[in-house]
Amino acid sequence: MKNNQLPQFGNLSELKSRFIFLILALVVYRLGVHITVPGINVPLLMDQMTQPGEGQGLSAMMNLFSGGAFERMSIFMLGVMPYITASIVIQMLTVVYPPLEQIKKEGQAGRRKITQYTRYLTIVFAAAQGTAYAFGIVNGSLGFNSSIVVIPALNFVLLAVITWITGTIFLMWLGEQISERGIGNGISMIIFASILMGLPTGVSALFDTARTEGGALAYLKVVFVILFVMAIVLLVVFIERGQRRITINYARKQQGRQMSIGGQTTHLPLKLNMAGVIPAIFGSAFLSFVYTISAALAKIEVSVAEGPVSGFAKFGYLASQFFQKIGNYGVKYFTPGQPAYMILFAALIIFFCFFYTAIQFNSKETAENLKRSGGFIPGIRPGIQTSQFFDKVLTRITLWGALYITAICLLPEMLGAIFNFPSYFGGTSILIAVVVVMDLIAQVQAQLVSQQYSSVMKKANISSALNGKPPSI
Repeated sequence: MKNNQLPQFGNLSELKSRFIFLILALVVYRLGVHITVPGINVPLLMDQMTQPGEGQGLSAMMNLFSGGAFERMSIFMLGVMPYITASIVIQMLTVVYPPLEQIKKEGQAGRRKITQYTRYLTIVFAAAQGTAYAFGIVNGSLGFNSSIVVIPALNFVLLAVITWITGTIFLMWLGEQISERGIGNGISMIIFASILMGLPTGVSALFDTARTEGGALAYLKVVFVILFVMAIVLLVVFIERGQRRITINYARKQQGRQMSIGGQTTHLPLKLNMAGVIPAIFGSAFLSFVYTISAALAKIEVSVAEGPVSGFAKFGYLASQFFQKIGNYGVKYFTPGQPAYMILFAALIIFFCFFYTAIQFNSKETAENLKRSGGFIPGIRPGIQTSQFFDKVLTRITLWGALYITAICLLPEMLGAIFNFPSYFGGTSILIAVVVVMDLIAQVQAQLVSQQYSSVMKKANISSALNGKPPSI
């Protein structure tokens, strides 16, 4: 009995090593979150973290993906958002820019070039975002008191930007290592770890609010929040497993004296939500960028000179006043929970659902592949009509998928504004967490099936039986 169990235990050794690598990588990430960027008065920063400020809306959005690195001004303050933004921009360019589209079709070599371009663009985005944050911290436009900076402002900006760029590059490398040596998509696992680390804080804040309000109604609200989150999780699992299965028939073929082959009927599964969590992530990243720029513009000082003003001085005064008003409007209307924020968020989600689905599934290429392999959809002619049929079906299911993601992301936002939910129970965080866990389970199952198949092949000793040669038909 023991002899039968030992080989099975050995088969799981690779899976165990992958899990160990994943856990160690995430531990390294979480340790880096608690390392503050140089030039900051850490005790004063810790005091400000417990006090509400004007940058709390931005902090809530950024902490969702950084696991508290934003409010701690960590070396990982930018997180993986510059990399995600760069990846999406490159994917968009491969559709509209022919040279990049040609590189993408070059196979493995083309993918390596695309990856290299994504890394370069990540550095550009990290530098731009880091510079905006550094100046925002210096002038206090991000909700932090500028007195926490204990070194000259220019020195802090240079040091902070270099540190944050390095941190983003390290997380990008760490995510690639997790994808290669661990389990699951590395970048998604880093975001998932950030969301998971915020869960205890969210639960604690929920019970603290109920304790402060007092009464049975406050604790009834806690029960409602828990049941609501469970319902959202069940809905996400149900929808993410939903498919539109298109019947594909293959014509019979006669090859010489061989028996006819083909004549099979299979199904082409099209997921209801092909875009996954990309629309929610990119929409949140874009809104955080809008809020950052608005907060910086709102802090512009408009100095009024005594006496008549003309020429360049008047232009500077009018420009400062104009940009300050834009910043004030941005801070006022694009804070989470505001109608303008929700409308823009919904528009971004719907747009990226359609756009990312178009990138993931090429209807013309799929129709041509079916035509070459002798496959056809019953009642639909191969070629152009098949491609048009795919477009029609994808448009319908993507519309419902986009509405589903929009509802998941915005409904908790609206209820949170009414019932004062913690931001950790937002729809975006729930959607990302559930989808990443489902993907992780699928990859673990694939690993187990692959290792079980390898074990069966070794036990059957097929390779030695065939003397290392493939079977002849």
